Order: sequence, then structure tokens, then C-alpha cells
Amino acid sequence: MNLKPNQERPLSPQRSVDKVYKDKAYRWNRENYSRNRRFVDIWGFFLTLLFGLWLDSKPWSYPGGITDEKRARRRRTQAIWIRETFLDLGPTFIKVGQLFSTRADLFPSEYVEELSKLQDRVPAFSYEQVEAIIKQDFGKPVTELFCNFEPIPLAAASLGQVHKAQLQSGEEVVVKVQRPGLKKLFTIDLQILKGIARYFQNHPDWGRGRDWLGIYEECCRILWEEIDYLSEGRNADTFRRNFRTYDWVRVPRVYWRYTSPRVLALEYVPGIKISHYEALEAAGLDRKLIARLGAKAYLQQLLNDGFFHADPHPGNIAVDPEGALIFYDFGMMGRIKSNVREQLMETLFGIAEKNAERVVTSLVELGALSAVDDMGPVRRSVQYMLDHFMDKPFENQSVAQISDDLYEIAYDQPFRFPATFTFVMRAFSTLEGVGKGLDPEFNFMEVAKPFALQIMTNGNTPNGNSFLNELGRQAAQVSSTALGLPRRIEDTIEKLERGDLRVRVRSIESDRILRRISSIQLGTNYTLLISAFTLSATLLFVNGNVELALVVALVAAVAAFALIRLLRRLDRFDRMF
Repeated sequence: MNLKPNQERPLSPQRSVDKVYKDKAYRWNRENYSRNRRFVDIWGFFLTLLFGLWLDSKPWSYPGGITDEKRARRRRTQAIWIRETFLDLGPTFIKVGQLFSTRADLFPSEYVEELSKLQDRVPAFSYEQVEAIIKQDFGKPVTELFCNFEPIPLAAASLGQVHKAQLQSGEEVVVKVQRPGLKKLFTIDLQILKGIARYFQNHPDWGRGRDWLGIYEECCRILWEEIDYLSEGRNADTFRRNFRTYDWVRVPRVYWRYTSPRVLALEYVPGIKISHYEALEAAGLDRKLIARLGAKAYLQQLLNDGFFHADPHPGNIAVDPEGALIFYDFGMMGRIKSNVREQLMETLFGIAEKNAERVVTSLVELGALSAVDDMGPVRRSVQYMLDHFMDKPFENQSVAQISDDLYEIAYDQPFRFPATFTFVMRAFSTLEGVGKGLDPEFNFMEVAKPFALQIMTNGNTPNGNSFLNELGRQAAQVSSTALGLPRRIEDTIEKLERGDLRVRVRSIESDRILRRISSIQLGTNYTLLISAFTLSATLLFVNGNVELALVVALVAAVAAFALIRLLRRLDRFDRMF
């Protein structure tokens, strides 16, 4: 439908939208939200979930007795209910569920598997609301900004929907418009979720070893970034600059004149969805090459750019007629520290040597592990993984299997993977799955091997005597330790000031005093027993119960003998110190 300036459009285009979207009418699909109603809905869900978890822990709730199979079946049923309820609760919970689907180190595998199916396809909002948002943000109606604007969206998601349009200059664009009232909904929901996170943090069982408040803050940061379309536009520009020298990667250009915090205009770059395998073949494209390019593009982002697409599911990657990859949706991006290459090299060396200490240290510096007071369990778990799971050659390893092993080890351990690491592992696993769909013989690790070798080669001296190299390495290690010693001392002092460092001191003098106090208390008890039995024996003797009096007196004598031994032992112990 073409819309010229000052031209009237047909009445009620929402009728066309309704014909396209006949999905469930969600209660949250509105512009104004009731705080009280959201409070009841959200806490009702969590209280029901808590009751279900409590019931799952009771053996009597399983007919015929509790078994691992019955518990797994009940968790699967519960996971389906959680996924459906998240969809009912709306955008905040759809996004939280998608984030939790990457946290196999925190939640049971049944939950993670079901939440990964959480689809973001929801009913569209009306074209009248789209017009109102654009006019509020730009001060001009749609008909003045665009010569053509399709009222029926190409796609509708929980955070917004996308319309195809044409600028006055004739260029075709896609316009992403944020769902009305979304910021208000986020504000209400996240305030309620903070109270729930605080409850779980203080729970004696579920709060142990888990930083729920930290996870909450992490979710807040990601959610607020994703609904800031100016930030998404900047991400798209950065991503486009990083791949400007690669003709096999295309990134839509941002039209900043038509972009605001709630509206994002991007170049219209159509392509074939990367998971539409038959369509790719029909277009004459090489599926094996596309699989390798997808892995290569992501390794380039991670290892060279340090700025990567954190949500590379098949819907966000397409292929143009020339075989170039097209990336969409830059709301969720990840960043890697500048020292990632060096620390990744250390990790690779540690894995090659099966040195858990080196691997753990490098992963902490890399941000893949969160340091805790006692790293012993972490180190033992990593060593176990190195001994049992790293026997295959590097190029024969499976990313999905490695990540599953890592999360299985982490699930019961007092450390947690940060969001960046879980995004990387999810992206690796997703790309590996897409690659195998394109090419059954595809191996992600085989594509990654040249990158790993390049990192390792850059970290080693190419020639020279091995003894001198080893000597130089040891000298560098000693000097690094010496230079790092003041910092470690300062960190220790800071932990002492914060009360994060627990010091266990054994004092001989304190032990002697405590032992003496304990002995005196025991002696007092003996004295009370002797006095009571002596008095009882005296009363029995006066009343003529001579035999019973003798028995009680004998008990008093035994207590007196024990008291004498205790006093002698206490005296001897005092002379020793």
C-alpha cells in the first residue's frame, strides 16, 4: 500500500492485522498496566512454583514411590508450564526466560531445554499505535516521513514489531517500532522481580552458592539495553565497521534521521533464512561453504573484534543471493576484554598440559569463572574434566558436548558462569547445530583450529633453544609473581577490611584456657553430684535405711574419685605449659 503525503489511507487497517494474527489475546498486550494486577499475577506464579518445588521434594507425593525417572518426568511437565506462563506474563518474562535458557549452570536441564523453545512471536499491536509513537518521537506523521509504509508488520515480537517502508528518497527500509508502554511494564515487573530475587537470595537452600541479586542486576542491564534502539543502532554501526573489509558479510545500514529510542530504521536487506536448507539449495548456494562462513564470522567477532552477536539464532542470520551472510537484530551484543587473546592462549596451554591450576587462573582472568573464597572444588572439577573429557583431538571435540559437561559440573558447584561466557557457549552450540544442518559433516572445532593455532603461535617464540625458552618462561613467571605481589597483598587487605576474608588462628594459650574452663565446669558438675549423693546418703542413714545409704554413699565416692583424677590431670596440663 503506497501512502503519499496528505493521502488518506483505507479505514481500519487493523482489520488486516487481525486476519494475519489470530493468536491468543494476552492480558499484557495493552498500553497501560495495573501495578496491583501485575503483582498478583507474578507472585501468584512464583508461589505456585514454590509449592510445586516443595511438593517435588516430598517422597509421599509420588504414587508408588519416588524414582529418578518420575522426578525427571515431573520436571519436564513443570518446565512446559513455566514456559507457557512466561508467555502469558509478557515481554519481561519472555526475555528473562530466553536469558535463563542459557544458564544450564543454574537450572535443571529440563527447564533449560524447554525455555530454549520460548518463541517471541506474539500478536501485533495496532497500526494507529505505530503512527502515534512515530509522531511523538519525530514530531511528524508517518505520511510526511515515508512515501510508503506497510500497515501490516513483517513480524511482531514481545518488544516490538517490524514494518517495511520506503523513504521519500526511494530507498527501502525496515522500521522497528517498540511496543507501547514497554518501559512502564519493565519498571513494574523488574521492581516486583527484585523482591522475588531477594527472597531466593535469603532462602536457606536455594540461596546457597547462588547470587540471585547479581543475576537480577544482570537481567536488568540486558533488558534495558535491548529496548534502547539508539544503543542497538550504535551496535549495528560497530558491527558493520568490524566487517567492512569482508565481502561475505553484510550488515544493514542505520538511517539515523529516522531513528529514536523507540524507532529504528534499517536498510532493507532481504535474504534466505540460514536454516531454510532447501531454499538455499534451490538458489544454487553451497551449504558447506555457508556453514564454514558462519563459524568463521563468529570466531572473527569473538577472537579478533571482541564484539560479538549474543543471539545468533537462525532467525537473525540470512544469506543473500551471492552467498554472503546477513546479520540482523543487534539489541543483544557481547563484549570481550582486551586481554582475551592472551588469557585464551593460557587456557589452551593449560588444557593441553591438563593443568587445572593454569586453566582456572586463566578462566578467572577471562571472566569465564567467578572467583570464590574457596576455589578448591572448582579446581578439582576442572581437573576431573581435563582427565576424563579431553582425550579426543581438538578438532574432534563437540562444542555442545563440552558446554554440557561444563554446565553439569557447574550445577552443584559454588561458582557460576557470567552472562558473557554463557552467551558465547550458547552461540557456539547454536552455530554448531546450524552448521550440521547445512552440512552433516560440519565440525565447528575444525574451523576453530586455525584460530587457536594462530593464538598459540603468536604466544610462542618460533625458534630458539627449548632450554633457554623454558628458562625464560620460568624467569618471566617469577618476575610476574614478584610484580604482582604488592597487588595481591593490597587485595588481601581490602578483603580483611570488607570482612570477606576468614582467618583461622590456633593459639596454644587460648586452647589451654578453654580446656581449663571446660575442666572446671566438669569439676563443678562432679562436686554437685557428690554433694547431692552425700546429703541423700546422710538422710537415708538417719532414717534407718542403712543399706540404701551405703549404695548412695558408694556412688558419691565414685564421683569423688573422678573429681580427684580430673584435678590431677588439670594440674599436670598446667605444668606442661
